[in-house]
Amino acid sequence: MRRTTAVTIIAILAAALTACAGGGSSGDKASSDTKPAGGPAAIGSSSVTAATAWAAIHKAVPTSRYSLTVTEANDGNHLLGRPHQYTSAVKFADTRVKASDVASSEKGDVSYGGGIEVFGNHSDAQARADYIQAIVKASPIFAEYDYVSGDVVIRISHYLSPAQAAEYKTAGDKL
Repeated sequence: MRRTTAVTIIAILAAALTACAGGGSSGDKASSDTKPAGGPAAIGSSSVTAATAWAAIHKAVPTSRYSLTVTEANDGNHLLGRPHQYTSAVKFADTRVKASDVASSEKGDVSYGGGIEVFGNHSDAQARADYIQAIVKASPIFAEYDYVSGDVVIRISHYLSPAQAAEYKTAGDKL
């Protein structure tokens, strides 16, 4: 009984974090290193969008490569534009992450580099980061770095070293 309960809890946590990390369709890990284009820039009123945040971060961390812009059609989390959830999001890869190390083949998976999620306010951004870290704490196999800068959550692959991940934090602090 205890083992069944533990397995069930791990399965639920795995499903929840997969939804957090997912980016939509499967495919290659990165398609471009240029500014995201197409689709709505944001749903909501924040002056920062995921596209503008990524452009600033990419300038500071040139090993990042744009993967996809999250839209209502490809949002595996089904959170875009929902109350207290992100108003825009992008996923990116980092060339320092070896594709052979990453178990997922899903385009936009945070494990390949990271993601940027923009919220309507700092409280909602912090709540999202806290939620993700609670999952990580319960099951460390889902580890990632999460940084909150104002209304922005910057999610970084655990395949990057702490020093490499800190480059994203430093860039995010300037948003």
